[in-house]
Amino acid sequence: MAASLPGAAISEARYDILTFNDLDGWAEDDHAAALKVFNDTCPDMKDVDWRSLCALAQNSPGPREFFELFFRPVLISEGRDALFTGYFEPELNGSLRPNSRYRYPLYREPPESRAVSPWLRRQEIENSDVMKNRGLEIAWVDDPVELFFLQIQGSGRIRLTDGTMIRVGYGGSNGHEYRSIGAELVRRGIYSIHQVSAEVIKNWVRRNPEAGAELLMHNPSYVFFRKIDDLRPDRGPRGAMNRSITTGRSVAVDPKFVPLGAPVWIEKDGADPVRRLMIAQDTGSAIKGAQRADLFMGTGDAAGRAAGQLKDPGRMLVLMPIQRAYALAPDAI
Repeated sequence: MAASLPGAAISEARYDILTFNDLDGWAEDDHAAALKVFNDTCPDMKDVDWRSLCALAQNSPGPREFFELFFRPVLISEGRDALFTGYFEPELNGSLRPNSRYRYPLYREPPESRAVSPWLRRQEIENSDVMKNRGLEIAWVDDPVELFFLQIQGSGRIRLTDGTMIRVGYGGSNGHEYRSIGAELVRRGIYSIHQVSAEVIKNWVRRNPEAGAELLMHNPSYVFFRKIDDLRPDRGPRGAMNRSITTGRSVAVDPKFVPLGAPVWIEKDGADPVRRLMIAQDTGSAIKGAQRADLFMGTGDAAGRAAGQLKDPGRMLVLMPIQRAYALAPDAI
């Protein structure tokens, strides 16, 4: 987790304090939209300085002034280039009862997985009877590839045969480290790193059913789900702070470096540049590093296509409370 005390830093990281004039596009952003999202989760932040700023945010002189008065942009680096990707809330077709079409289950976490970490690997879970006939199924879906990617996303919606929708969220994991099947396709020489995307991977697995099934097992991590009944359909899925996340304003980060709930300034380059203040409200098993972030793109197929195409360089700065910023970078005083 990110440091809870101002000055307790990740030893291998470098902290550089910049000014708001150094942020490309800062003046043009919609700071009010960012402040609204910040207010959604800042009451859940535990440290005194964050909670004080959260209280001030309710009566600030203006959104842009609030951020400029009480924060400093901090560039955190630890030797790896920045990488921005996208994620979304998938929508799958499913049923509450299995049949010849709907035969791939979403499971709740069994008690033995919570008690022992790491527990069984993906292959052992899927190719054995360890989960069967225990009432752990939430629903069954019609596509094992989409189910695999639902586990990577961590939350989604299931459209049932009667047209109703159920929502599922992350409910635990088997404790094994996530391994990228896209990186494995590159390692095998099937694609170059610039060709790989979620859609490319899905299509390859479907075209090569036997080799594709084997490829999915390359990732030993297995995610369990829980049914979410208390979330309005017009709100985004819940992130790691157990609050709804917002399309275009919520980002998943590595909480070792970035406090959950903190504002982050995103400068994503590439074909569709982004210059935007977002809020770190989520995490992900593949999000590791001070300059690694996953932008939330929304719900459904269009959001999924946009997320799948996003793999760009740039930089990310964390807006830290002033005292905390200078505690992390005392040489900047």
